[in-house]
Amino acid sequence: MKKHLSTRLAVILCGMTASVVLLSWLFNTVFLEKYYKNEKSDAMIFTYNMINDYFTKKSDITDYKEIISECETESISVLVINSSLQIVLSSGYSVEGDNLLQRLKDLIFNDEIEFGKIIKNSEDYSLYQIYDDISDREYLEIFGTTEDGYILVMRSSVEGIKNSINIYNRFFIYVGISLLLLCVFVIFFIARNVAKPIKNLADISQRMSNMDFTARYEGNENDEIGSLGKSMNIMSERLEKTISELKNANIRLKIDLDEKMKIDEMRKDFISNVSHELKTPIALISGYAEGLKECVNEDAESKNFYCEVIEDESAKMNKMVMKLLTLNQLEFGGMEIDMERFNIIELIEQILANFKVMLDEKGIKIVFDTSKPYYVWTDEFQISEVITNYISNAINHIGGEKNIFITLEDNSEKVTVYVRNTGKNIPESELDNIWVKFYKVDKARTREYGGSGIGLSIVKAISNALKQECGVRNTEDGVEFFFTVDSTTLSCEATQ
Repeated sequence: MKKHLSTRLAVILCGMTASVVLLSWLFNTVFLEKYYKNEKSDAMIFTYNMINDYFTKKSDITDYKEIISECETESISVLVINSSLQIVLSSGYSVEGDNLLQRLKDLIFNDEIEFGKIIKNSEDYSLYQIYDDISDREYLEIFGTTEDGYILVMRSSVEGIKNSINIYNRFFIYVGISLLLLCVFVIFFIARNVAKPIKNLADISQRMSNMDFTARYEGNENDEIGSLGKSMNIMSERLEKTISELKNANIRLKIDLDEKMKIDEMRKDFISNVSHELKTPIALISGYAEGLKECVNEDAESKNFYCEVIEDESAKMNKMVMKLLTLNQLEFGGMEIDMERFNIIELIEQILANFKVMLDEKGIKIVFDTSKPYYVWTDEFQISEVITNYISNAINHIGGEKNIFITLEDNSEKVTVYVRNTGKNIPESELDNIWVKFYKVDKARTREYGGSGIGLSIVKAISNALKQECGVRNTEDGVEFFFTVDSTTLSCEATQ
């Protein structure tokens, strides 16, 4: 069972209070009587000295009144006689009756009298404790003489001492119990108030251990507890901030690790892809060069064929390397962008003219409306690379009716250029991958189309550098690519 601090504190304080009361009662019971007897003994010796000084005229006492007053105050009975056995001083004698006089006679004339328990002896008197059978009481008694020869006996009842102690102890018990009950209520109240802020701090620390740093100490105590509460508030804020920073750092670290793994994978893929792309042309160049060296065919026509193959494969390798350099410049921000205004229709016509021979050889029909100009604001050289790659890709993957459709759309802010070719669709799962370097839907990586898998990566990099969009989608009879450029929205008449 969980023990609350306020309960424990109250129990401890109540136990201490009860212990103090009990120990006080115990000390009173054990030591008070002895202490009382010592005090009474000192009072009787003091009274004896007063009487002795009075009769020897060593003091300023002129009559019996001061001595009698002292005896009455200390409850002492005294009887003084001279050598003729005549009473010269008495106090409390009427109370003791003839017992005190008889006691004095026995002390003087009875050699067998018992003095009882001796407390103090001197040349002039003896102090002792006796039990009187006649009165059935215990007394403290002094028997002795003064310096002038007067004989005295002094007596004080011990029973009175015991009765006083018993009365005092009973009263002390009642008072102690009453005070203890009162202290219990007061202590529980104080303990609860003292433990309340500590409990609050414990709850806050528990919430902090559960990663809840919203709890704050609201107390305004100007003591150690208040200082602790303020320190915990500061610690909570700093822990929350530190843990937040650690979480952000972990997230960034995870992103960096993922990015590093991605870069490592890209590096491996890049090396593998470059190796694959260069393997065939290098093998062809090496083989044909060796054939020339060995003079496999000595006729001029064969030599020219060998040289043409070597030149063609070298050109392909050079073209791929140049594309890789261009892509690297685009991806790492090294390509300068020259923005200008021009008619993109004229640019597309120039590019199509460059592909005329290839288009005629494959019997490809171009559907392109050139009647309306579209003026754009962009880098003409970079956009020509995009258009060239799109048309080259369309030619390489043409099929069906062998048609290529080029259309433009102007929405006053952007001009969107669409290049669609008939043929097979690209699998939907591959659409996002075609922009990756060296990626080919043709898993066998055949040389049928002569492509390196870099062109569309260049298109993506150029679009990103120009802050434009590009994309691809399947149509019913083929595949359509598009890209956007900024429009100048000028009419044909205004430009003439």
